[in-house]
Amino acid sequence: MAADAPRLYLDPDRLTGPMAPGAELLLDEDQAHYLRAVMRRETGAALALFNGRDGEWAAELVAVGKRGAAARLVAQHRLPAPERRLELVMAPVKRGPVEFAVEKATELGVTAIRFAVTRRTVVDRLRMDRLAAIAREAAEQCERLTVPAIHAPEPLDAVLERLDDLPIVFGDETGAGRPAASVAAMLGDGPAGLLTGPEGGFDPAELDRLRARPHLTAIGLGPRVLRAETAVIAGLAILQALAPDGGGARHRPTATG
Repeated sequence: MAADAPRLYLDPDRLTGPMAPGAELLLDEDQAHYLRAVMRRETGAALALFNGRDGEWAAELVAVGKRGAAARLVAQHRLPAPERRLELVMAPVKRGPVEFAVEKATELGVTAIRFAVTRRTVVDRLRMDRLAAIAREAAEQCERLTVPAIHAPEPLDAVLERLDDLPIVFGDETGAGRPAASVAAMLGDGPAGLLTGPEGGFDPAELDRLRARPHLTAIGLGPRVLRAETAVIAGLAILQALAPDGGGARHRPTATG
């Protein structure tokens, strides 16, 4: 497969069947615009098409226009691979930091991003379609096979109730948290989550409720107060550095067909 072949994510729920050699697949209008107007690709160009169910496939662009495009699958390039469940729960902040955090969390391998409304949350609206597009584009760029699910905001307690089966760490700005590295090592490569707070941090009552939940562990992320997006990167990097998920990277198929 050509080294400069554009990578495009194909949602398996929108495909009529599994990917197979010779199959022709329709690309959506946004993907057609990207190939035609941004990447300047024409009929015959090499592509890479992927998702978590079917892996990654070398493909050839067979049609491209203003309203859509089509590609023919050539051969499987990478097999699908299991991923560690790694969820980010983030209090909504301003648009720029949220978009940055979604992009970097995708690169760091999260499988889901949830937004939790706290007492000090000041952002009451998120463009979920925009955030989904950012996650998809980040997955295309960083060579992962999946795109994290992005969930609409809910109250903090409601989100944590949904995730009561998931060990979650959260940054404790009071200095009472355990060393992040030791907690991450204890979690190993099992399922895990990271919770980050709003601008101004969690209020004291929220911190008390967080500490009272048995599946949550307070951690320290260093002596400085971190911006929300910085805390996302720092926390996820620690979790992944001590128990990397592999990300399905470059798991080659045993057959060429």
